[in-house]
Amino acid sequence: MTRPAAFVVFGEALTDFIRQPDGQWRAIPGGACWNVARAAARLGVATGYAGSVSTDVFGAELYALTQQAGLDMRFTQQHAKAPLLAMVTSTTPPDYFFIGDDSADLHFDPAQLPAGWLDEAQILHFGCISLAREPLASRLLQIAREAAGRGKKIAFDPNWRKLMDQPAYHALLRELLSLSHYVKVSDEDLERLFPGDGNALATLQALAPQAEVLLTLGAQGMRWIKGQQIIDQPAYRVEVVDTVGCGDASMGGWIASQLRQPDAPAQMHLQCAAAGAAIAASKAGAYAATWEEVQAMIARG
Repeated sequence: MTRPAAFVVFGEALTDFIRQPDGQWRAIPGGACWNVARAAARLGVATGYAGSVSTDVFGAELYALTQQAGLDMRFTQQHAKAPLLAMVTSTTPPDYFFIGDDSADLHFDPAQLPAGWLDEAQILHFGCISLAREPLASRLLQIAREAAGRGKKIAFDPNWRKLMDQPAYHALLRELLSLSHYVKVSDEDLERLFPGDGNALATLQALAPQAEVLLTLGAQGMRWIKGQQIIDQPAYRVEVVDTVGCGDASMGGWIASQLRQPDAPAQMHLQCAAAGAAIAASKAGAYAATWEEVQAMIARG
């Protein structure tokens, strides 16, 4: 019997096309929200990925990998529309664009979610480009409003991308921050979300007054902030293979810890976030660590 999904992740799954040095393209299943869902499921939390993928070869691969990750398939939809693609022309420096004007992700239908799902869910996650793509963005914001009104906790990772530089997104950003209980943001995200703001972190905190904030600082580790309380967490030392999915792994680890050990102190949740990110960095691609791997990393220090 499927365990009720305590954590439900809303947003995009896509295929990254990454241009290689020889001019060839490598296709890799991904998407920030999808990666967060996979990370949490791998850590032993009953998780649903609530998004829509295409029915072609790209969507079929994402659907199969969603199932393999142990996610609750009642939440994942397929629509016979074009796939959402991210064309990554350069990784250093990052340069990319998206293809998907009428792609399957935009046809996600909240009415098709499983009956009673919100009664069972404890934390809902939102983020990345799904919140900058209509009509999906408005649908997801309405779900967040309803869930918050029902006393559910909202997790949010803005995960800045170029297409968020539009007035409609900035309005949505402010409302979703006001609803959020957990916000993950990188130092680079802050600069882009609040350009020219000399104290962007304080601005974010003011917009999300009830939220715990997880500020990621790359190789410098991460910081937990709630009001005037601050806890610093150095990065765990690993041999870095790549940083693909590290931020998503930290978000998945942070929320999974909240759900697996709700009475644990904030420091312990922070350690789980940092360990998940470090393990992801030590593997190729958006690797999702197990709970045992995370605990071993923490024990090792």
